[in-house]
Amino acid sequence: MSWKVANLCAERRFGSPVRKQIIMFLADKASDDGSGIWCSKGTVQRHTELGESTVKRTITEFLREGLLVETGRRPCKNGYTVIYRIVLGVVNALETISEPDDEPEFSTGPTADGVPHDPGTGSAPDGVPGPERTPNHPKTIQKPPTRADTREAEDRDFEKAWAAYPPDRRRNKTTCRQQFERAIEDGTTAEEFICAVNAYATETEGYTRSKVCFSDNWFRESRWQRFVEEAREAQIDAAELEGKHFRQLAGWVRERNWMCQHISRNQAGELLLRGLVSEPELRRAEVAW
Repeated sequence: MSWKVANLCAERRFGSPVRKQIIMFLADKASDDGSGIWCSKGTVQRHTELGESTVKRTITEFLREGLLVETGRRPCKNGYTVIYRIVLGVVNALETISEPDDEPEFSTGPTADGVPHDPGTGSAPDGVPGPERTPNHPKTIQKPPTRADTREAEDRDFEKAWAAYPPDRRRNKTTCRQQFERAIEDGTTAEEFICAVNAYATETEGYTRSKVCFSDNWFRESRWQRFVEEAREAQIDAAELEGKHFRQLAGWVRERNWMCQHISRNQAGELLLRGLVSEPELRRAEVAW
């Protein structure tokens, strides 16, 4: 869970209670950079108690609006689960729900001594004044105790990226770290950045020093961006190809095609999860799930 992402989402407007409920559930699963959200739409549905079609439609809207991006997949009993990332820059640009600072405080009226007291400042039974703000005041937001854990994770991620860069081309580590942190703030995940460094190292393996780029220039000129964009496009292409494949399987099920005998349990479960077929249709096609 990330307090940073949860608080950011809690303070923004998402257009409806349903959208807010789903984004808050996803934020609860995210790392501080918004990445690493590994939960299926079925899991979101069970925990939010919303309808399956509602969850699917809302997540599709988030993807289309750029609030969410797909960053990978992990195998599961039903095939795979998509890994999402909340794009913090897009969320940060949304309208806030913060209250005006000059909101009038509640007054309790004159007291026995004729002097009105602020809420919570009156005397308690033991004669000790109470707190100016109660623990459950609307403006009391629980914050994480420290940034130590977050900073430690950022240090580890940068060291991985630095170690992945070819040793003979490393230069000006401090500048490289600043550029790395700026890239993360702009919405690139640490995993994407590290993969970009690895891809560049592989692409330029065996190059002479006159044909390569030193790390400070490579980081500062955002040369990692090309590899990140190519990786994201590859993921989108793979998702589209996979979607086409499952639509073909769904067609077999509805037609009760003899090819249904080759549909595995995991594929059948994924067809149900995607809403492409129903359980009665699977039974009629004699597909086990």
